[in-house]
Amino acid sequence: MPVITKISVQQKRTDRYNIEVDGEYAFSVDEAVLIEFNLQKGREMTKAEAEKIQIRDNVRKGFNAAIHYLSIRMRSEKEVQDYLKKKEVDEASRQEILTRLHDMGYVNDSQFADAFIKTQMQTTDKGPYLIHRELKEKGINEETAFSLMEQFTEEEQMEKAARLYEKQLKKYKRDSAFLQKKKAEEYVMTKGYSASSIKKAAIKHEPDEEQEMDALMYQAEKAHRRYQSYEKGEYRQKMKMALYRKGFDLSDIDKAIEKLQEE
Repeated sequence: MPVITKISVQQKRTDRYNIEVDGEYAFSVDEAVLIEFNLQKGREMTKAEAEKIQIRDNVRKGFNAAIHYLSIRMRSEKEVQDYLKKKEVDEASRQEILTRLHDMGYVNDSQFADAFIKTQMQTTDKGPYLIHRELKEKGINEETAFSLMEQFTEEEQMEKAARLYEKQLKKYKRDSAFLQKKKAEEYVMTKGYSASSIKKAAIKHEPDEEQEMDALMYQAEKAHRRYQSYEKGEYRQKMKMALYRKGFDLSDIDKAIEKLQEE
């Protein structure tokens, strides 16, 4: 029967040991596995037992990898599963590892989802729909996600949506009120806010006539530089089409064109 002839500590990993059987390297094991199977020099070991030891060691390696992964930040069960798959840990070992992690309180989807929502609310501009979608991608079930998302109140959603909306209006202040509103609404929607929240945010920001005229003149001057070499009739037509496409009112466009032509 094969006999363990040498056990030595690895140079770079002092928690792992190389096992030699009948004078030749056979495999390496974690310190916990070494102790669990009482591995020592002179001990006889069958082939079946050697395979069992290596399976146990694979579980231990996967468990250690998962612990390190979780030490960086909280993770959902799906994230840990995906990580272990990437590490090529077999399915049976993954299930055993996850069971141990659950029992030790290191993996808990409800606690993870709650912390994730709070972090997103406090540190990002994301709305409820976007956060909910990300929870789903991380494997959180609908019931848990829906229940915990209630902490993101309508009032908070409204406040954040309004801030984002106002910020976008300022960003596009050189555009027409129509385009400003359109771009702001589209942006806030991509951040995961509901149509009703966006509508309420928009109500607070009625178009400013003076600002609208400033934006019109800015765009008109740009168009004028492009079309000023055209014959009068064609020039006027192209100017009106260009400015109308940008969302300005036709009567205001006529005033802007007349003003430019007077200069």
